[in-house]
Amino acid sequence: MPVGALKTQRIEARVRPDDKVFIEEAARYLGMSVTDFVTSSAREHAEQVIARRDLIVLSRRDQVAFISALMNPPAPNEALKAAVTAYNSSVER
Repeated sequence: MPVGALKTQRIEARVRPDDKVFIEEAARYLGMSVTDFVTSSAREHAEQVIARRDLIVLSRRDQVAFISALMNPPAPNEALKAAVTAYNSSVER
């Protein structure tokens, strides 16, 4: 969030007392408010979760098949040729 930007949304959470003490201690250690600590920690974790969601992981066998298909694509079949023709006739150039 840019410096000086207004914080207009609110999130509330109930935590166990020992978790609250632990969070407060970590925030103090970093010289941050609890709000800033929780917000930055949640944001960092959310970025990691979304990055993992957007990552495609292939097995070694699947990697080889994917690269093989890229390097040696099959010849276009009649359905693909018809789709290209239909697309080309529907697009203004």
